[in-house]
Amino acid sequence: MPKSQVSALDHYRIGLKLRTLRATKQLTLSRLAVETKLSTALLSKLETDRMIPTLQTLSKLCTVYGVSLSYFFSDPSRHTIAISRREHFSPIRSYQETLKRIALHHNLIGVAKCRASMLEFPESLILAASEPGMPLACIVYIVEGSLQLDVSGTRELLNTGDCACIDTDMTVMWSSAGPGRCRVLLVDAAGK
Repeated sequence: MPKSQVSALDHYRIGLKLRTLRATKQLTLSRLAVETKLSTALLSKLETDRMIPTLQTLSKLCTVYGVSLSYFFSDPSRHTIAISRREHFSPIRSYQETLKRIALHHNLIGVAKCRASMLEFPESLILAASEPGMPLACIVYIVEGSLQLDVSGTRELLNTGDCACIDTDMTVMWSSAGPGRCRVLLVDAAGK
């Protein structure tokens, strides 16, 4: 297929959206193949962007996932990710040498109605950070290990001490990116 045709659809990241939907529904490729009557090889090619799906194929997948075709072709209405690497942080020292505080992001000051969670990712587990089509607004701080973020086809590797501020309605997948566990401090709005 000519590169110009592929580039026109790259913007929509259909493969990533398909992987996210499958991960959210906790389906294996084999189970999805049974439900859609499509081959696992075809589904794998679609999820890895080695093949562009036909509208008929997407329609079958929409039925299984409970989404409309517009889910695959809509443009994001908001999308920002700001990553702060550990080496960019400068400790704010208090008058007492025993207390050290590190500001992770200036937007944390004055934030109310938020919650913090410690997430532990075992090796090889890939999860959707949010439900498909739902916005995600959070701050992620890597306490231990490495976290891989896949956002609409862009891959970021965050290591211990790195921080990401995410505000997007695009598809976000995350997983442990190395041997051993990955522990992450997640701060997001309460009630989400």
